[in-house]
Amino acid sequence: MDTWVSPIRRGWIVRDAIPGPGVDEFAEPDQVIAALAQPGAADGTLLAVQHPHRTPAARARGLDVLSALPIAHAALDQLRDSHYEQVTDVVGLSWGDGPEGSALGLLCVVDPAAVGADGLTHVRHTEEVYPDVVAERAAMLSGLRCATSAAMLVPTDGGEQFTKLMCDAVARLGEPAVSMTDSAGRRNRMWLAGEGELQDELLAAAGAQSLLVADGNHRVAAAARAGHGSLLALITAGPDLRVGPIHRVLTGTGLGLGELAERWRLAGLDVRRGCDPAAPSTPGTVVVVSGTEALRVTLPRNGLAIDHRLVEQLMVERALGLDPVGPALRPLPPGRPARPDADAVVLIAPVPVADVLAVHATGRQMPRKATYFTPKPRSGIVLAEIPGNRPKSDRRRE
Repeated sequence: MDTWVSPIRRGWIVRDAIPGPGVDEFAEPDQVIAALAQPGAADGTLLAVQHPHRTPAARARGLDVLSALPIAHAALDQLRDSHYEQVTDVVGLSWGDGPEGSALGLLCVVDPAAVGADGLTHVRHTEEVYPDVVAERAAMLSGLRCATSAAMLVPTDGGEQFTKLMCDAVARLGEPAVSMTDSAGRRNRMWLAGEGELQDELLAAAGAQSLLVADGNHRVAAAARAGHGSLLALITAGPDLRVGPIHRVLTGTGLGLGELAERWRLAGLDVRRGCDPAAPSTPGTVVVVSGTEALRVTLPRNGLAIDHRLVEQLMVERALGLDPVGPALRPLPPGRPARPDADAVVLIAPVPVADVLAVHATGRQMPRKATYFTPKPRSGIVLAEIPGNRPKSDRRRE
């Protein structure tokens, strides 16, 4: 068996519920700060573990990520003592389903830097990343030595067979070790497979092909940068994976919708006022909304053109003279409200799965935050130790 995919050597599974604010619901640092400021949110919660430098205590002292690590360790110890039980040498079969689709996959540990016979890494990014976010997460991973959320990796082929193998394994394992449903109707179940023939079969199937990063490009990059060869991953092909849109928010431009439209026309784009404010369902046009007004911008087509790239290059950089990686352009996941200081919201169609695979096949990457695969792995169901010298707060548990 290829050792680039391995079981969770030492981990913790949640016993009942994951306490505190839902860590997967926040898109911006200021939202995390506000959530952690609520009573009890910074005491032994997963959000405090993942963002210790954004807790009220850290902010009062002006701590950065590394300086705030003791806060993360204390929160993690408290969290594991009260809500988790330890497991060793297991893989998880995690099934998340609800209004956003259904995904059954293998929770395991993957080496993000491992290279196959073709000279390429087995795990391949689909999107570019923000370097500062990667640096922050790598520092947290190295200092904490514990992964608290999984990246979603999708096989580039053979998905149906992999899903069937997962379904057969679930049937053999019987009742799940974890079962929970959130307020939005999303159900998460997990089964555990210990050492033995079934685990070997699952790991061999997971490591038999290349995997694209469907969700968690920053986590993958951070794990590779941390250099421990360990990424907590959910490898899944469905049975009902969906790709939703990630929109964009323009802030701080000082421009109204009429001025934006004129700038885009001067850049050679076709702009129509008074359109339906609904998001487009197919690529090629974007809808820009500000207040009660909306306009439609037609994007040029030339081969495999990802709309997010064209928005960044043509509408933001060329027409407005703004850095698309800067604070003026922010991602907006579906179902989230726009920032109160938004000048306009750019609604972008989902990237078709065929286009995601085509970009992957060429070795290229899409812009940051271009795809929204669902259902996403829920953070905190499994915590996985990262190999290496553990901090003293962990050694007392042995």
